[in-house]
Parts: sequence; structure tokens; C-alpha cells
Amino acid sequence: MELENLLNKHFGYKTFKTGQKEVISSLLGGNHTIAMLPTGTGKSLCYQLPGYCLDGQILIISPLLSLMQDQVEQLMKFGEKRVIALNSFLDAEKRGYVLRNLKQYKYIFVSPEMLSMPIIMKKLQALTVSLFVVDEAHCISQWGYDFRPEYSKLGDYRKQLGNPLTLALTATATKKVREDIIQSLDLQKFTKIESTIDRPNIAFYIEEVTNYYDKQSRLIELVRKLQKPGIIYFSSKKIAEQMASLLADKGITRAMAYHGGLDQEQRILIQQQFIHGQLDIICATSAFGMGVNKENIRFIVHYHMPMQIESYLQEIGRAGRDGEDSVAILLYARGDDQLPIQLAEGELPSEQQIDWLFSYFPKEEILIDHFLDMNQHLREDGGFSEVQWRIIQDFIKKSLKFTNLEQAKQRLKDFVNARLKVKKDNIHYLKKWIESKSCRRELILNYFEDELVLEKIQNCCDVCGIQLEQYQAAEDFHSHPDNAKMWKDYLANILLNRELR
Repeated sequence: MELENLLNKHFGYKTFKTGQKEVISSLLGGNHTIAMLPTGTGKSLCYQLPGYCLDGQILIISPLLSLMQDQVEQLMKFGEKRVIALNSFLDAEKRGYVLRNLKQYKYIFVSPEMLSMPIIMKKLQALTVSLFVVDEAHCISQWGYDFRPEYSKLGDYRKQLGNPLTLALTATATKKVREDIIQSLDLQKFTKIESTIDRPNIAFYIEEVTNYYDKQSRLIELVRKLQKPGIIYFSSKKIAEQMASLLADKGITRAMAYHGGLDQEQRILIQQQFIHGQLDIICATSAFGMGVNKENIRFIVHYHMPMQIESYLQEIGRAGRDGEDSVAILLYARGDDQLPIQLAEGELPSEQQIDWLFSYFPKEEILIDHFLDMNQHLREDGGFSEVQWRIIQDFIKKSLKFTNLEQAKQRLKDFVNARLKVKKDNIHYLKKWIESKSCRRELILNYFEDELVLEKIQNCCDVCGIQLEQYQAAEDFHSHPDNAKMWKDYLANILLNRELR
């Protein structure tokens, strides 16, 4: 059966988006495949469709619980019931049932942390894994913007599963990161499919404001005028909530905050309301957006400066998936780079924390990872975040046995300092991009060693001369403080015009 027929039969689409058919054809030809496709072009279809052609299970490694759930729900909407996510959302009873009946499932989503559990690996080894999928594969690379230590072990997990056919997917990876992905997964022969990261229908617009209060008032003005729906990204949960509340006070009532601090039910409810058009605006942290299948998002606003080009590109890529014109606006005030620097420093353990932790280790030769496992209270006492603690545990477990604690401590500090330098370099590059007077699209494409798809893009960026007015809504009834009166006036005008005719 032709791929287009399969696509229509199982997913209801008549044509493939950019790069999808090439990736699927490569996999069905038995080739390990590295695919870099732009955000919003349906990367998940690249493993969903082959599931109907390959025997055995499709194992998808995903970095976020919310992303897994979104992808599971997406498959279920297409009528696929043989899908499960092995994660903490499953209670003990449900997990037990799933593990006993794992062969019944065709698509199995799992986190890299879950793969490290012997019982999970044993169950997976009993299956025929026909496709090993690494979603958000840039997390593998230590040079990637969203490096996850657990992802670096995927090459070993792949070997334990018999080196199955492998697909690595990413939307934002530099050449160096792509090389890291290949090396980490130990792919000797593979097909590389790289589509341009450029999304010509998304215009870039940077607007400089003088201070926090100007930024706040400008955001309210933009939300009132811009065609909706839209997403506003913040680096702070607290400010996301405050702005959602402020928008409501200003009569923009179809707006809600979304962040990782909300409970699961709240997050699912808000996400579904947005997808189905019951909300116009989401005030979100980076926790929102991955896997959200909404094609008509017209604008993305960044209230805070992101930490790197890669995450910025991923977040604005949630706009305009229907191919219609959309705009990405970044509001920037002098000194905005200090917040991402503080966040970058906070993601890593400080030298003081490392000194404090190592002062608790016995002086004699010891397996330090065993000592950490036996003394979980150290995380709380040392003020380590979950991410900081994961970094420490992963570093120590990789280093196995130390006889010289001072050497071990210094190596950990060197590793942390190297990671912090990468993060700060990314922030400084983004700041230079914001302050540049050159075409914003060309600078981003140069960063990824990519080229323009079209010779001339009509609505490119603020430097090339776009006008925000063209992205405004004709009229915004949802955000007006007196909706009822507006609707009455609107209907009255329609009736009057008919009478005049």
C-alpha cells in the first residue's frame, strides 16, 4: 500500500508535511535515521505511521511526562488503542497490569529514567522492539540547550535491547549537537534527513521597552489588539499567574496561566480548553506547548528573554502550524539578560554546595554513589533542587569509584563550570541577536548553518520592515470589558445595514 493511502487511512491526511515521507521511507527501508525537522511539521507522525508497517513494538523515549501524555492522547484520537506511557501517572495497580500485558501495546512511551529500572528493561527485552525512537534527541548532547544526563545513557539501553532500528528526532540541533547524537547512540550507518528550520510564515518582531512597567502595559496593549489565539511565555510561574490575573482585571477574561506548579488535572483542563477554543490566551512557562496540537495559534509573545536561540525557536514554532501568517514578538528591556543568567546558575549546584556535600563523605575509599543513595536527606539539607541532585548523582555514578575525594570534587566543579559557560554563552548570543540590526531570520539560519527557503520573505522581521498592524484582529469581543453591550451594538449595526440596503 502506498504511504499516502496509509496516511489517509490511519490519520485522515492526504499529503505529508515537509520531511515526513522521506523519514518514513528511510525507516521502512531499514535505515537508522537522524531527522531534524522544524517545530510544527508533525515529527511524531514519523514513528506513528511506521507502526502500521512494522511488526513488534515502537518504543518512544520522551523527556517530559506532559509530552508523553499529549502524544498518547493524540494517537488515541486517531483510534489507536494499543498505546501506553510508562510513567509516574500510572498508579501501582495500573502499572502492574500494563507490565504483565506489555505485548498488547504497539506504541510504548517511556522516560530515560524509567529505562534505568531493571524490571522495566527486563520486560522490554522480552518484546520485539521494531523501532527505537529518541524524541527531542538534542537532550543527548552535553552541548545541547536542554541536556539531560539520563539521555546520555540511551546508547547503552539501545544495546541492551539488541540495537533495534533507530530514529532520532529533533527540531533544533546545531551541527555539533547532531554529531553528539550519532556518537552517543553508536550509529555506524544511518540516513540523515535535515529539512530547513525556517518557518517563512512566522515573522520575528523585537520591541525594546524602557522598564518593567512599560513592558507590562505594552503586553496588555498587544493582547488586546493581536489576532488570537496566542501564547505568552514567562520565565517565572509567579509572574505568569500575575499577568493572567491582570489580563482578567482588564477585561481579557479568556486567559489562564499554565506552569509546572499546577496539578495534573488543572494542566490537562487548561490545555484542552485552549485547544478547543474556550481560551484565547495562555500565560505559560516553558512547561506548556510541547505536543500541543493546535494549528491556528496566531502569535507568541516572550515577556522574558529566553535562555538560548534553540528554546526560543522551539517555542515560537508553536505558532502558524496551519501555514497562515503568524508573529513572534519578544519584549526586551535593558538588563533582561540577568534573569536567564540567574536561572542558568540555579540549575547547577554551586561550588559552595559541592564543598558542603563532599565534607559529609567518609575519608576512606568508598562507593560514593552508594553513600548518596543511602543518605537522601543530604539533598534537602544541602538545598539541592531535583535537577541539581540528578546532575550530582549522574556524575558520581559515571565516575564509579573514587580513591581521591579531592580529585572527585574538583572534577565535578570543572564539569559544572563547563556547563555554566555553555549556558552563559548561549544567553550572550541571544542578547547579541536581540540587539543586532541585521535580518533576524538570516542570523538564526546562520547559527544552525541553514539557508533561506525563499529568496524573499514578504513578512520577515522588524529589521526588514514588518508592521504589527497586519497581525491585529478586526475586532476583539472576548477581551472587551462590556462584552454583552458590544455584541448588542454589533448585531444592531448588522440589522441597520440590512435595512439601509
